[in-house]
Amino acid sequence: MSLTIEATYEDGVLKPKQPLPLEEHTEVRITIDIETSRARRTAGLMGWTGSVELADRIALDPELALEEGA
Repeated sequence: MSLTIEATYEDGVLKPKQPLPLEEHTEVRITIDIETSRARRTAGLMGWTGSVELADRIALDPELALEEGA
């Protein structure tokens, strides 16, 4: 059986965002896909030469957001 869930890593433990349909002590194998921001995923496509951290800061800064209707 395959199951895809969302979870948060906190205090050394993965915490699922919803209950899992598993019996206690069921052994599982986990593959982790780390979510990345759209700015990180596309920085290379737009020829960005700065750091991915700076791309994130610029892309996510509300003061730099385009005004509605612009």
